[in-house]
Amino acid sequence: MPSASAAAHTSRLPWLIIVCGCLIAALTFGPRSAMGFFQLPMLAEKGWDRTTFGLAMAIQNLAWGLGTPVFGALADKYGTWRILALSGFMYAAGLVMMAMADTPTMLHIGGGMLVGLGVASGSFGIVLAAFARNVPAERRSFVFGLGTAAGSAGMFVFAPLSQGLITAYGWFDTLVVMSVMMLIIPVLAIPLRGNASSGATQAFQQTVGEALREALGHRSYNLLVSGFFVCGFQVAFITAHFPAYIADIGVPPAYAVIALSLIGFFNIIGSFSAGLIGQRYSKPYFLALIYIGRSILVTAFLLLPQTPASVVIFSILMGLLWLSTVPPTNALVAIMFGTRHLGLLGGIVFFSHQIGSFLGVWLGGYLYDRLGSYDPVWWLGVLLGLFAAVVHLPIREKPVERPQLAPAG
Repeated sequence: MPSASAAAHTSRLPWLIIVCGCLIAALTFGPRSAMGFFQLPMLAEKGWDRTTFGLAMAIQNLAWGLGTPVFGALADKYGTWRILALSGFMYAAGLVMMAMADTPTMLHIGGGMLVGLGVASGSFGIVLAAFARNVPAERRSFVFGLGTAAGSAGMFVFAPLSQGLITAYGWFDTLVVMSVMMLIIPVLAIPLRGNASSGATQAFQQTVGEALREALGHRSYNLLVSGFFVCGFQVAFITAHFPAYIADIGVPPAYAVIALSLIGFFNIIGSFSAGLIGQRYSKPYFLALIYIGRSILVTAFLLLPQTPASVVIFSILMGLLWLSTVPPTNALVAIMFGTRHLGLLGGIVFFSHQIGSFLGVWLGGYLYDRLGSYDPVWWLGVLLGLFAAVVHLPIREKPVERPQLAPAG
């Protein structure tokens, strides 16, 4: 049975904020994770090639990465609700524009730029920063795990939902339906109102410039940024190229759908468990173990006989490690610098993740076209995983020293 102290901590958690934030994470993460289902039916009707659609998705990912620290800083200053409401409207507008696109340019602006900015302004960093300001420090890792698991659930739910709607009503109507769903976000965001100066935790007064200089001059923060780059490289490469790799090794195509579904489902379990583990044990060491685990898993998958069974086992284990890096990574940023500029500083860490994502997707296709194999990128991911494990070990899980700053009144 839980202790009286633990029960008291649980009872003090702001559950309305947590539930609404988790629903927002699921809504913003869901549609963008299902974009691949729209490619073939949309291109068949429009007569465009895959490069056109791929460029839109590349723009979307770059807009997501570039926009996250900007919207994080705006949320820190002007309030989380305003930025999340903006997310819902931009996301909805982008999906509608994508549905109505008559030219590649409209597709790139709607499905690329607007959807990417919609995801950025409603991303994990915005929601988790609001959690951090309203949750005791000793419970943050747990609620970060809840928020990340909710985003994972969005990925798991929207994949079959999108495919089912496309089959029943067509890709155009499905995009319109999803755009309407995004208009729920401004309503759900109301309990998350407030900025970096509000909430249950005490924040230090600091300008954006001071926060950036402090963070970029902090060794542990820079190590964390470099490590999260590797996470993006690994997961984006697998997301984009694993279905094609499965076909290359002679496994039936149906296992591509099974594999991604298993990754999405076990991602929920892994994210939630990571929040609990990070609450109890060293976060840098835990992150190092996650990256080592990924490298060992990929090595075993490449060297052992590759069969439908091995694809299933790989997908389950990789799903457990998929977004398990997010709760401890965001919790470390909050520990180091507090919550005053958490949206901005967490956004910079995530931007590093998106640079890795871009390179993982691009290198996968580039090297395959020239070498006829994905193996070089798989092995590069293994080496990068070992690099990430090493750089996380020296990270210090403690607040930065601020003798020149005084607590906010």
